[in-house]
Amino acid sequence: MTNYLNGYKMLAKRIVPCLDIRNGTTVKGVNFVGIREVGDPVELAARYVDEGADELVFLDITASHEGRKTMLDLVRRISRDITIPFTIGGGINDFGDAVKLLEAGADKISINSAAIKSPDLIDQLAKGFGSQFVVLAIDAKEEADEWTVFIHGGRIPVERTLFDWAREGQERGCGEILFTSMNHDGTKQGFANKALARMSGELNIPIIASGGAGSVKDFVDVFSIGKADAALAASVFHFGEIPIPFLKRQLAIANIPVRETVNAGGKI
Repeated sequence: MTNYLNGYKMLAKRIVPCLDIRNGTTVKGVNFVGIREVGDPVELAARYVDEGADELVFLDITASHEGRKTMLDLVRRISRDITIPFTIGGGINDFGDAVKLLEAGADKISINSAAIKSPDLIDQLAKGFGSQFVVLAIDAKEEADEWTVFIHGGRIPVERTLFDWAREGQERGCGEILFTSMNHDGTKQGFANKALARMSGELNIPIIASGGAGSVKDFVDVFSIGKADAALAASVFHFGEIPIPFLKRQLAIANIPVRETVNAGGKI
């Protein structure tokens, strides 16, 4: 049974592997650069299902920059082979793009650059499909105690600040915020817990933390200090550094509420 706190806040914390996609292949970088290939996204996703991941996120990291659409064939493959909820992002520029993704089998869509350029897209999607379908992804970098928002895969800064934009996204109807700290991305030095805790205190919708996972303690901290509702990570899962069943057992020991899994590694 799903539990909620403060309206939309979910009690059970979610573990969410993220698969960054470029040209149909999973890749990973550090601080949004230094990209290297990891493997087939559907094969990786199937492994995460077996390990007990709660959800998956697939992001086409160059779609907006290169003006391409998210690959619908990949979404259909994921929908056919994967049994847990998944979010698709990258190259979603208008309402029609979202319709195609929904028809292809996506559970949620993530919008980033397009929402900055046309904020009313959030309203349209929320009214058309429901807030639960709409994830507002925000890439931001902290400089001089200010969090500046970036678009096009972290390439272009805009005149938006993290907290103001997150609040506007909630007001317009998005169902979740996916916040990636560009300062922390790929560093394995922990999440941006101070910013996450502030955001959690200011918003009523779930917040997915991204950027910085490197140890079990980082996950404990992002839930207990950062107050995040879900933690997204890539390399620590892709390269087997932190097995998901082990992570969930350690979180349970630390009194972090997680969903039970009986997959690969035993019931927590």
